[in-house]
Amino acid sequence: MRVKVSEDFALNFPLPELSSAEFLQFCLDNEAYRIERNAEGRIEIERNAGWRTSNRNACLTAQLGIWAEQDGRGTVFGSGALFELPSTAMRAASCCWIVRERLQRLQPEDPEGILPIRPDFVVELVSKIDRLRKLQAKMCEWMEGGCELGWLIAPESKTVYVYRGSDVQTLVEPSFIEGSWPVAGFKLDLRSIWATGW
Repeated sequence: MRVKVSEDFALNFPLPELSSAEFLQFCLDNEAYRIERNAEGRIEIERNAGWRTSNRNACLTAQLGIWAEQDGRGTVFGSGALFELPSTAMRAASCCWIVRERLQRLQPEDPEGILPIRPDFVVELVSKIDRLRKLQAKMCEWMEGGCELGWLIAPESKTVYVYRGSDVQTLVEPSFIEGSWPVAGFKLDLRSIWATGW
């Protein structure tokens, strides 16, 4: 099924039930947009957030990637990776990390498809076009899907929400944040995320 999103399209709408392969193709056909599917099967489409959020996302993904390579226990994924949660929702995080042993047990039919696994650690970055409440609900969805630890980072308010199960801790203007299990030893420098200039 080939469907193109019009230039001014950014909303939540139902489509006929799509297989994982059809949903992935829909995402590829509309790569200028952020596309996810919720547990009720509704497609959620938003415009990409822009250059500043892209730069911030690159900074945090790079830091996680450097640590993960040194740590050796897991693999990092950027914002282009889609994951199917137990609820059947298909979600992407700003960046995430998965224990390598869990990945090695997978044998996906399509190596470029949607991973039928939840991340162990997720980070979501709030952009100016995002609604905080919506991303908070998404973080709860990650946790309900089995994610061990999540950070929701809001650069405009310099706030980090730390999710572990149903527990949420709020940190205001931290310069650094240190990971706990499953990413114990990871320390994220937030100064580049908070920066408003180059």
